[in-house]
Amino acid sequence: MAFTTARPLRFGDCDPSGIAYFPSYLNLLVGVMEEFFASIGSPWPVMMGERRISVPTVRLDITFSHPGVHGDLLEFRVDVKRVGGSSLDFLHRITCGGTLLWSAEQRVVATDTDTHRARPWPDDLRAALEHHLEASNV
Repeated sequence: MAFTTARPLRFGDCDPSGIAYFPSYLNLLVGVMEEFFASIGSPWPVMMGERRISVPTVRLDITFSHPGVHGDLLEFRVDVKRVGGSSLDFLHRITCGGTLLWSAEQRVVATDTDTHRARPWPDDLRAALEHHLEASNV
């Protein structure tokens, strides 16, 4: 089951010509990931603060297909592709009005916030993540 949300492309996200500045896309993606984890019952302040679980990105492959411009409403679709022992693979598709602007394949790893070493997903978090696996991957 895909997670979806939307974000406006604001003036500060764009270069002087009004086209999206690609590092801003990464900042928006971090916010979307934070919203995704909150939607599965694991908001980052609790996950990182109380449970001491961080989710750093270890791989990110982005393909830019069409420029976004100031004022666009970016529609984010997040698919969970794989849940590993401590890793998690996402496919992101970002569109505006049905046009694909960019896509990304991302791998995050559950780590101990204090030691920065990989750790297994806790059972409750694993179950929530697996609930979002694409049907074709189950």
